Amino acid sequence: MPSPTTPEIAHATWVRRIAALCVDWAASTGVAYVILGADDWSGSGSQWLPLVVFWLESAIGVALAGGSFGQLVLRIRVHKLDGRPLSLLRALQRQLLVCLVLPPLVFRQDGRGLHDLWTGSGAFQLR
Repeated sequence: MPSPTTPEIAHATWVRRIAALCVDWAASTGVAYVILGADDWSGSGSQWLPLVVFWLESAIGVALAGGSFGQLVLRIRVHKLDGRPLSLLRALQRQLLVCLVLPPLVFRQDGRGLHDLWTGSGAFQLR
């Protein structure tokens, strides 16, 4: 895996990040709908289940494949700054912070939000 300083890789743009989030959210909502079924979809479990599915899907995807389903589709990879993958625990922590919404919105000039600073990671797009 190239390091973030090589020309083949750059920090992911906000457009790609938001598009990946939309793909992930749609997929998570679909999985939650299948789990609950049509009869229970309007019940209280349907409020939180898509978020839990998103958190687990994205964390496992980041730890095992370097990105969630949406990130992989949009050619975004999440890894440590030295190019190594995140552990499952770090990926769970990172994605939990993403679920809280505010940490990704507080970011540095290079695009790394509080969730990336906390876990020593970054979201990079492949060119």
